[in-house]
This record gives sequence, structure tokens and C-alpha cells, in this order.
Amino acid sequence: MITDYSKLGLKIGLEIHQQLNTKAKLFCECKPLYFKEEPELTFLRRLRPTQSELGQIDPAAYFEFQKGLMLRYETNTTSTCLVEMDEEPPHSLNKEAVEISLTAAIMMNAKPVDEIHIMRKTVIDGSNTTGFQRTCVIAMNGWIKNGDKIVQIQHASLEEDAARKTGKEKNGKIINYRLDRLGIPLIEVATAPVIYSPKEAQEVALILGQILRDTGKAMRGLGTIRQDLNISLTNGALIEIKGVQELDLISVVLEYEIKRQINLIKISEELKKQNLKTNSLTKNFVEVTDIFTKTNCKLIKKSLQKKQKVFAVKLEGFAGYLKRELMPNFRLGSELADRARYWGRVGGIFHTDEMPAYDITTEDINVLKDKVKASNHDAIVFVADSPENAKDALDAVVDRAKEAIIGVPEETRKATLNGLSSYMRPRPGAARMYPETDIPPLLITKNFLNKIKANLPEPAEKKIIRLIKENNINKKLATQILNSDYCTLFEFIVKNNKVNPTTVAVFLTETIKALKRDAIKVEKVSDKQITHIFKGLSEKKLTKEAIEDIFIWFSKNDSDNLIEALTSLELKMYSNKEIINIIDEVIAKNIKNKEELGKKSFRMLMGIIMSKVRGKADPSLISKIIRERINE
Repeated sequence: MITDYSKLGLKIGLEIHQQLNTKAKLFCECKPLYFKEEPELTFLRRLRPTQSELGQIDPAAYFEFQKGLMLRYETNTTSTCLVEMDEEPPHSLNKEAVEISLTAAIMMNAKPVDEIHIMRKTVIDGSNTTGFQRTCVIAMNGWIKNGDKIVQIQHASLEEDAARKTGKEKNGKIINYRLDRLGIPLIEVATAPVIYSPKEAQEVALILGQILRDTGKAMRGLGTIRQDLNISLTNGALIEIKGVQELDLISVVLEYEIKRQINLIKISEELKKQNLKTNSLTKNFVEVTDIFTKTNCKLIKKSLQKKQKVFAVKLEGFAGYLKRELMPNFRLGSELADRARYWGRVGGIFHTDEMPAYDITTEDINVLKDKVKASNHDAIVFVADSPENAKDALDAVVDRAKEAIIGVPEETRKATLNGLSSYMRPRPGAARMYPETDIPPLLITKNFLNKIKANLPEPAEKKIIRLIKENNINKKLATQILNSDYCTLFEFIVKNNKVNPTTVAVFLTETIKALKRDAIKVEKVSDKQITHIFKGLSEKKLTKEAIEDIFIWFSKNDSDNLIEALTSLELKMYSNKEIINIIDEVIAKNIKNKEELGKKSFRMLMGIIMSKVRGKADPSLISKIIRERINE
């Protein structure tokens, strides 16, 4: 792709969100635990936007309200209480979370605030029962080093995590949220927009993630750390891409967004050369249901069976542009479809740039062009749904087409698992933040700060040296374990068990990465389960060869019982007597080969016996007994 990003005026800022492993949630005493069983209580709500103190309504909040959704919340008594339900005022700010956040902020050379003030940030997508998220600035004006470059940290903040979406009803009008995640402490670290390449952004994110892990209080697993990317080009727009969960995806997401903006700029320039103006596009929606009464298109036929209608709109001068690719497998037509789905509540759109397709014929399109008075230079977008939804969808399509003439629209997008992004909502405005009146400010005293500064975690460069020295591992492996999510767990395991540190480090880095590439859900295996595995290895309940099989079993089962895993996999260790019997039996069957080969028969016998007992016996013990038998 492009290498000279400076010509584009590329600027990137990062927002890193990391869940903190505290004893309680941010504003109550509930444990920060997810629950898998059926909820004990559910309730329905609908959230509405409110005016700020200046009488303004945030556009992102209004956008969510326009969807007309109802929200069903699921709770239990272990990890939720009346605070999460918004039936009781929030309790005092969690001091443990404040201490962890200040620790991380100081490690980023940020200046702590004198007094912490809680703010409310309007969020009415359903992820907060209150209609807002509570957040507070902890420290400001910090910096970290990436090589020789200083990267400014604008602020470190502490906020409550949101509820987690668990699905929606078939009619699409009710969204289900589970409240177990709501209120888990979350530190947000925001850099200044001083990052100038996707590669650099990924490097900075790695450094920030390492500092957060160094506190020893960062949660581990999928979804516990999320990166939001703010990106702009000189002739483009400021775009926020939310929810990048994988570090390696950061550079991919940014490369694709750069490509998207470049292609949108090219399209805008070409449309302007045609003297197209935004007022060239009109919202003249034409009902064209009669054209499709005998259609073979399954999607339209299904809509008509529901007594729905088909409406179309002409996009003057847009012929050929809707099929223009912006990112891999993502076109300008995809942008229009995103807007139609969100504003119009429809499943998607049809447009003439993709025709004939979906069993819609050239003859159908010719009749359609006549009906909406379109020339060969025009594109037509049509939607099959209820009249209200179809018109709302086409209204959004025309608005997005007008933006295509102007250039790149500012918006918030969400990242996908393959590195692409899609429209999420309009960019929020300044009206979304206002003071929290239920929680008093928290004074940060000098004594509190001095205590934190006196107990700062070991910096990464010193930790690598210590890991190498204490565990007799090489620098590459020490760096890998330090940059992984498992450094604290590694040190706990080798400190409390008689295991080879290299074996533990290799498994926690290289093996787990390989398993993840093989689609094993490694994030489902807890620290407790991994600890049980290596404790079992230390106590000779399993062999090194069995570690991977047991890890995979734990990823598929809720149990953390090692014996249950060993029994299920038929990996229970043989007793010494059973091993001797197996060895003697193999030797007896291969006595002629043993006598002919003499001491050279060791490799043959070892191979045969290990194929029988792999994962159920210690190879060193088998080797010892075989050598004894050969020398007899």
C-alpha cells in the first residue's frame, strides 16, 4: 500500500480501553464477573435523549433514539445490583480502581489531577441503563517513548464499562443486554494525534498495553482490552473506528481506512468534474411495486408476500460509482446500504450498478429507469420494505450520496474481525458530557500519590533482564512472555511449581498463538485452568506432551477440574508398575530385534513404547527403564 503517509497528511490518535481486575465494580460492591446461566430477572426500558445544560441534543444520542428500539436487561444477584439497574444511586468511586489508574498514568509520565470529578457521557444505544456512561479524568499531559520518539498522552481516565449485548428479538425491535459487564472499571488512555503511520500506531498500542499489564491488574481475555482509532487525512475527514480487539489488526484497520478515504476523495473529485451539486440529488421517492409483482427475486417476493412495498430513488450522475471499491469487498454501494440499514431499519438495498442480479432482469431495470425518469448516467437505488422504512432508508441513501459529492463525511465506524469497518453512528458532539451530581469529588492527596510512586511496578526493560536471569530463558522468549497477556501468570506458575520455565514460556506464547490460529478459543481458558495444568505437570499427574490436549479440552468445557479433563481424554498417568509391564511386553514381542541390535535397539523400543503411552507416562522414566533392560 502507500508508504509516504506524510503526503496524505495522515494523523492518528489512539484510545486504549483496558478492564481492571479489581475486587468490586466501579460504583458498587458487586464482583466484576460474567454469568453464563439464565438471568434471575429481566426488565424492559426505552431510553430517550435529553438536552444538555446548554439546551443541545447530542447527534449520536438522537441517532440511537431514532431507531425506536426497546431494551431488555438481564441480571443476577452475583454480579449486578440496584445500581446497575439504575434503581439506586451509585456508591463512592472504587479506590482500588483509582489507585491502579493513577499507577498506570504515572508510569506514562502523566500529571495526576488534584481532584477527581465524575462526568456523565450521554450514551443511549442501550449499553447503559442510565442513558449515560460515568467517566472521570485521572491524569493529563503525559508521554511515552516509542524508540526515540516522544508520543504525548492527552489523558488517562477511569470509566465504567458498558453492558454486553447478547442478541435481539426476531422482530429486531428489542435488544437484549446483560448487566454483568456494566460497571467493571475501565481505564482509558488517549494519545495526541501525533502518530503518522499504521505501523507506528500498532507499536504505540503495544507499549501502552504493556504498561497497563505491568500494573498486574489488567484483565486478560477477548474483549478486556479494546482499541479505538481516530484517523484523519488532509483532504479527508476525522473518523473514529471503535472496537479493535486484536493488536495485530490495528495496522490492517488503519490501512483499509486510508484506502477508503483516498477512494472517496477520488470519487468526490470525479463527481465535481461532472458539475454535480448536492442539490442535484432530490428525495423524490417513487413507488415501483408494480414492476416487481411477478419478479423471481426471492428477497422482493418475500417482502411483497408481507404486503410491503418497493420504493426507488434516482441518483443523478452516479451510474458506475456505487460499484466502485473503497476497501476489499466494500464499495460505495456498501456505504449507502449501511446508512439505509441504520436509519431505515431495512435489511439492505438494491441498486442498478449491481444489476442484473438476484433474479432481477435487464428488462425489469429498463422499466424501472422509465418509471423514475433515469438516464444511463444515473444510478437507481430501490428498497422493499414497509413504506415508512423504505422511505427512511432512501432518505439516508440520498443524504450519503450528497456527502459523496462533498468528500469524506465525519462519522464513527465499528471495526470488523477482518480489519474492515462499517458505519456505526454520527460523530458525537460536545453536548454529550455533563457533571455527575450523585457522587462527590475525590481529593487526590500528596500522601496517596507518594505511596503509589514508592510502589510503582517494575519497568519493562528491567523485567526482561530479571526474567532472563531468574528463569534461565533467552532474551527472545523473555520478550515474548513480557509482551503477552501471560507474564504475571508465568511468574506465578514457575514460582509455585517445579516446572521448566522454558516449557511454560513457550506454551504461553508460541503454542497458544498457534492454537488460536487453529481456531481454538484460547480466551475461554482461565488463568486458574492454566495453573491447574502446570501444577499437574509439577506433580507428575500428566506429561509435557499432554499439556496442549488438556488446554484444548478446557477451552471447550466449563470445568476447571484437571482430573476430569485427564479422565475424559484418557490421559491418566500409568503407574510405575504398569509402565514396567508395558515395556517388558514390548521387549518380549521384539526380542529378536533387541538381541540383533543390542544397545542400538533403544531408539526402536523407545518409539514403539512412546506411541503406546504418549501423554500418560514420563518419557525420562521410560528411557531409564529401557536402558536398564538393554544393559541386563
